Amino acid sequence: MKTKFAASVLSALLYAQGLLGFAALATVLLKERAHAEITVSADMPSGPSVLVVR
Repeated sequence: MKTKFAASVLSALLYAQGLLGFAALATVLLKERAHAEITVSADMPSGPSVLVVR
């Protein structure tokens, strides 16, 4: 009985660790993506732009 309980606790802990690892990876990837979008937006001029060709 104790062996089954220990196995279920270990399984739950491993599952929780996997979920936390996945969440951490997703957070890092989304943060990098958001930072890249902000950098691209900062390089673009804001407001209307006019291109005059002669």
